[in-house]
Amino acid sequence: MKHPDQIVKLFSPQRIILAVILGLAVSMYMIFKDFNIAKYQEIHWSLNGIIFFVLALVMMFIRDLAYIYRLQILTEGRIRWLSGFQVIMLWEFSSALTPSVVGGSAAALFFVTKEIKSAGKATAIVMITAMLDELFYIIMVPVLILTVNHHELFVQGNFQLSENINLPTNSIFWIGYGFIFTLTTIISSAIFFKPVFFKRLLIILFSLPLLRRWRRNAVEAGNDIVITSKEMRGKKIGFWLKAFGATFFSWTARFWVVNMLILAFTGGGDQLLIYARQLVMWVVLLISPTPGGSGVAEYILPKFIGDFMGNFGDEIALIWRLISYYAYLIIGAIVLPIWLKRIYTKNH
Repeated sequence: MKHPDQIVKLFSPQRIILAVILGLAVSMYMIFKDFNIAKYQEIHWSLNGIIFFVLALVMMFIRDLAYIYRLQILTEGRIRWLSGFQVIMLWEFSSALTPSVVGGSAAALFFVTKEIKSAGKATAIVMITAMLDELFYIIMVPVLILTVNHHELFVQGNFQLSENINLPTNSIFWIGYGFIFTLTTIISSAIFFKPVFFKRLLIILFSLPLLRRWRRNAVEAGNDIVITSKEMRGKKIGFWLKAFGATFFSWTARFWVVNMLILAFTGGGDQLLIYARQLVMWVVLLISPTPGGSGVAEYILPKFIGDFMGNFGDEIALIWRLISYYAYLIIGAIVLPIWLKRIYTKNH
């Protein structure tokens, strides 16, 4: 288990400054490269515009409230509302300061373990949380594809993933979706049906010469799956329905922040298609190498949904990131010392 000094080091000022600089630099460049004061004179804030902007903030509140409620369900009430708020804020804080492809799971495991005093149960909670998040995505993608016009779902153009890899948006999406579906299916099957067999299979597989260097990580992953299986098998259907319901509300609210901002600025657009395109965009953000997708998110949002944003794509992208990303950097920096003081004062 990490020492608190290591956690504080993870959230160093340098990391926070880097994340802020990356995102704001891209946003400012996008806004000022074609700056035209005349377009801002087109903004006429009506009552509806103000209401939709407030609703964007409400979506963020619902997102976090649903996350806290899910944490209460998974811990069976051992984490209450105030401590749940602190854990979720720190969880988001850690995710904002690590590359999207890495995520904030290691720090989340530390926070949950310190709250419930059980490393095994905390491991299960963090793993099941990730599984529920992926399950939401796996279910919602086909639902929305069947609902919206498939030809309008993917934006035109390619994305440069590396020096030698340049793929169309739909190819990146289907590769990413296939990977998420396969990985979630394998892990879910291992947790609920054959955890020990899966652990042994991992050990055998990663004992091969080409994979031996990752054997230790594979053993740890196998142990985590066995622990999660012991903690979560036998839970009643109501437990899972409530946990997935909270997941559905949290992720839906997360995506509808953009919908509300577009309605505030433009007053229209195919809201279901905007929602669906954000699911496509999310796959691209998953492979972002920057902390919390900083810089990348601000750049690609207008690329995916720009045809619904009028002349305010870059401005909407900046406001979206201010309330859904940078806010967690501020709140997390405030909550971290308060949480550390509470936890380690209580422990001693």
